[in-house]
Amino acid sequence: MSTHERSDRRESAHGGRAHPPDPDLVAERIARLTTDARVTRRGYLRILGILSGGLALGNVAVAAGAFRRRTEGATVEIVIADDASSIPIGGAVRFTYPTERDPAVLLRLDDDLFVAYSTICTHLACEVLWRAEHDDLFCPCHDGHFSPENGEPTAGPPIRPLPGILLEERDGAIVAVGEAPVTREAADAR
Repeated sequence: MSTHERSDRRESAHGGRAHPPDPDLVAERIARLTTDARVTRRGYLRILGILSGGLALGNVAVAAGAFRRRTEGATVEIVIADDASSIPIGGAVRFTYPTERDPAVLLRLDDDLFVAYSTICTHLACEVLWRAEHDDLFCPCHDGHFSPENGEPTAGPPIRPLPGILLEERDGAIVAVGEAPVTREAADAR
């Protein structure tokens, strides 16, 4: 038997290695891995403090209004529909207001009653859909429902109304002119 054949036999007897691993070396490596990976009480408290501070800072920023909606106080004028009579009662027109990244919807609720809302849900910013067959604005993410008359939440987790968009009718066209809460009185005054 050659030397090469003997070394092959030894390797196969020890799982492909020429020599068995040193048990003391293996134990030392395992001990080092477990102690290095362990988080100490001080380290845990440091992580907890950093996370708590970040959450507190975020709450202060939200309370101070640092993350206002882009549509808040908008005064851009956009023509939504050139011919208001072409929109059927119960119909809707999707558009963006005041920027291309802000989805909105125009609803025709009656012969002369048009309302428009931002379609960003006030719960967790999912997009709200108009469902004419149910006569409501619906957020599919968490089953939120909003009234088409005033944008107020009627079911589900949302607690704030949808931001309304002020409308004007000019020569048969519907124009978005700003953002404000929509109430029945304001809509009737148009």
